Amino acid sequence: MARSIWSGAISFGLVNVPVKLYTATSPKSVRFHQLSGKTGARIRQQRVDSTTGDEVPYEDIVKGYEITPDRYVIIEPDELDALDPKATKTIDIEEFVDLAEIDPIYYDHNYYLAPTAGGAKAYRLLLDAMRESGKVGIGKVVIRSKQQLCALRPTGEVLTLTTMLFGDEVLPPDRLDELDTVTEAEATQRELNMAQQLIESLSAEFEPEKFKDEYRERVLELIERKAAGEEIAVQPAAEEPAAAPDLMAALEASLAAVRGEDEAPKDAPKRKRPREPAADGADAGADASADAKQRAADGAGGKRPARAKAKARS
Repeated sequence: MARSIWSGAISFGLVNVPVKLYTATSPKSVRFHQLSGKTGARIRQQRVDSTTGDEVPYEDIVKGYEITPDRYVIIEPDELDALDPKATKTIDIEEFVDLAEIDPIYYDHNYYLAPTAGGAKAYRLLLDAMRESGKVGIGKVVIRSKQQLCALRPTGEVLTLTTMLFGDEVLPPDRLDELDTVTEAEATQRELNMAQQLIESLSAEFEPEKFKDEYRERVLELIERKAAGEEIAVQPAAEEPAAAPDLMAALEASLAAVRGEDEAPKDAPKRKRPREPAADGADAGADASADAKQRAADGAGGKRPARAKAKARS
């Protein structure tokens, strides 16, 4: 059974909806431990004073913020506690916006919200109202002593809370010098049409279950094989494919690959379906006639042609 990681209430206007917060995602990765290459034992991480080389006990460690190289401001735990926003237990919705107005770059982590005892009706009301309006609630919440910007939205039959990055946490793209070349580049109308055709050819309904982490699966398979004692021969890396001669050629080749080489033009004659083998009829008769001729030749002392022998062996 799922365990909630936070409980509180959604607050918008004078309305409170009591809810519990549950993790909605579980990113998967293969984690490795650091081992000694000589003994195979785990490597232990130690906290060491960089000036003396001595190990520092955990209780002697304090927090410091570096303001200049090797110069720190020490912050005491009670000083941070005084600023801790943990007192609030609400998701404070400040405004509602259209979903299309939010750039996905601002999204961070996802959570499910479920109603607590007595909150089902208010939860249902908010869920239906947000779904029909097409709006997303933007507000703030404190999770694990950290204040977060968040987006509240309906996802099917559940309210989803997504923590977001603040505006100053998203880096502006104009800091990339390479983008200057994009403004100078210009595609032809034919190239644009081809690119749109390629996009249309690759368009499909989004089905997340179709996509797998193939690298993770291969790593797990490798681990299983090595754990079973199998010797692994590492294959040399494949050569990088040669670059397309030009953009137009790459577009044409991509469209051809998507459509398939066997796709015939609309005005091309339809290919005939292969006939089913007949037990009797013209084809059976032809085979019987050929067999009769061969038997006659064999009976007259003639030698069967080499090609016929090969066919008989097959």
